[in-house]
Amino acid sequence: MELTVANTLPAVDEYCDLRVATGLSAMDREAALAALPRSLHAVTIRDGERLVAMGRVVGDGLHVQVVDIAVAPDLQGNGLSRTVMEDIMAFIDTLPRSTIVNLFADIDWLYQKFGFVVPDHTTGMSLRRG
Repeated sequence: MELTVANTLPAVDEYCDLRVATGLSAMDREAALAALPRSLHAVTIRDGERLVAMGRVVGDGLHVQVVDIAVAPDLQGNGLSRTVMEDIMAFIDTLPRSTIVNLFADIDWLYQKFGFVVPDHTTGMSLRRG
């Protein structure tokens, strides 16, 4: 295995395919084509040419959200999600201290390691439209 970590966006098809392969919701490819270039930060991990892990930060700098943390099922358990989050946290550390950083996740064990907590002072909500 020859892993390469880069601060590049995944291509639309591989982005959509990795989301589905990892159990994340499917995304419309046309919408992804428009949205991906507007990311504030992205990290990809490749094994040769194959996208095996990814993550992004989106937002406006005052409010940002960590999204699309995904690791190919056959490589889960090898620390790649930690590598993605370490890269993302290095980017977040460059933002103003007043920036509010959010994420929604199906698991919490990974993100707690980076200081994320389930807040008791607010309620997280989402609206799924499809």
